[in-house]
Amino acid sequence: MIVEGTSETIRVLIIEDHDLFRIGLAVYLGDQPGFEVVGQASGGAMGVRLALELLPDIVLTDLRMPDLDGIAAIRMILAEQPQMRIVALTVASDDEDITAALNAGACAFLAKDSPVEEIAAALRAAATGSAWLSPRAAESVLGRLRSSQQESSSAGDLSQLSARELEVLRLIARGLENSEIAESLDISSSTAKNHVSSILMKLELPNRVQAAIYAIRRDLV
Repeated sequence: MIVEGTSETIRVLIIEDHDLFRIGLAVYLGDQPGFEVVGQASGGAMGVRLALELLPDIVLTDLRMPDLDGIAAIRMILAEQPQMRIVALTVASDDEDITAALNAGACAFLAKDSPVEEIAAALRAAATGSAWLSPRAAESVLGRLRSSQQESSSAGDLSQLSARELEVLRLIARGLENSEIAESLDISSSTAKNHVSSILMKLELPNRVQAAIYAIRRDLV
């Protein structure tokens, strides 16, 4: 797995049923420094099997596939490998897809028409523990949060967090990465990473996106 602040190669598995798109993306990423495409799958079922066999750092998966949809694949992978980072990719960035992908545990959401440079940037962000949303996805998520008063029944109690963890949670909700949180609070990157892990564990949340949602719903930002 990627260690923050190192040049270790990011190992990527691509799950995508459109052959030309998948192969083209694999070729592009393979030519970029810091990436290694360790596998390709043309369907969700194969993708789940390869993810559990190859243990990549990042899984980049389409959401619309004929045999096993991406949402189900995300849940199946994370049930076995909860630390794995998954980036969702789809043609139609509608609200239901975005919500379903993030609730399933994806740490990033991109539209297929995103520039390839943006896809690479999202994978790098995911590898360092950060969340990434396309502009359309961010608009959808924030719009729903601002207008909804519904609380997550599965999340833990905010009172479990220390004062420092509350500060970190606010910065997560503002979209800061671990290195930026460290700089803002004058702490080391490893300490910031530990705080993030502690927050997710105490609040019983799967990833930073859900932590940001939690914070926004509670008017912490």
